[in-house]
Amino acid sequence: MKLVSDLFSTDYGLMSIIGIAMMIAGSVAFVYVVRKKMDADQAAADRK
Repeated sequence: MKLVSDLFSTDYGLMSIIGIAMMIAGSVAFVYVVRKKMDADQAAADRK
């Protein structure tokens, strides 16, 4: 339990949580953009 309390109560623990959250958010955004581009490319190929 000391690990969990350190994670949520210290400045370096909170920065770790923020860093992990930002990496997850960036990964989700990357997947969203790539899928959108892939769908657009497929639609353009179907029109030809």
